[in-house]
Amino acid sequence: MKEKLYTIPLNDAMNAEDECPFCYIERNVEQDILDYVLGSCASYMEGDTREATDKAGFCRMHYKKMYDYGNTLGNGWILKTHYKKLIAEMKGQFARFTPGKATLKERLTGKEAKANPIAEWVARKEESCYICDYFKSEYARYMDTFFYLYKNDEAFRQKLSDSKGFCLHHFGDVCRNADSRLNEREKGVFFPLVFRLMEENMERMSQDVDWLIEKFDYRNKDADWKNSQDAVQRGMQKLKGGYPADPAYKMNK
Repeated sequence: MKEKLYTIPLNDAMNAEDECPFCYIERNVEQDILDYVLGSCASYMEGDTREATDKAGFCRMHYKKMYDYGNTLGNGWILKTHYKKLIAEMKGQFARFTPGKATLKERLTGKEAKANPIAEWVARKEESCYICDYFKSEYARYMDTFFYLYKNDEAFRQKLSDSKGFCLHHFGDVCRNADSRLNEREKGVFFPLVFRLMEENMERMSQDVDWLIEKFDYRNKDADWKNSQDAVQRGMQKLKGGYPADPAYKMNK
């Protein structure tokens, strides 16, 4: 099948022979959006971008990555206008606030009373992140492309069959999406394939961790490390996704 622009990232991810192609894509997209928000293009100075970041804010993990990225002025501008919007919104919440009343039964049983509106407002802020939300929208498109290639490209199906499978986190997403994107005949082939991949590669990962531990036995000090030297970071990735050993992604000045 002739490669198209929108299929390139998926094929690149499969060609990378990573522990999970969707982890590979996620890292690339996240770095691209960090470059967009804080990089030399200075999109943080554009009104529509700052309006979007002011509204969504950022999660704790991405604030840390933005700090590590290194653009102090850009982060300062983003915080400046976000604070102003947040404070105005917070004052409105406070002005409308009325304390809830717990019933006698709730007080006696310790049952949680009706949700506090301020706590709910804070919870909504905790759930919102400009970078996470951007990736969610991109992720859906990549998932569509994954199943399009699986159904239409024999070379891609072979790459998948020869791959290391997925991390457990993205494997769940793949299985969930397969239900709506494949017909019954296709599911009859796809699920045995990905189940085999996950079984084989989780076993491989477990064996790498086992040998890593064995290498700390003095009797094995001269033995070959085999594939176990980076087993901790790959093992963590296989379970939860991401790249624990990655250095902080920095601004290219």
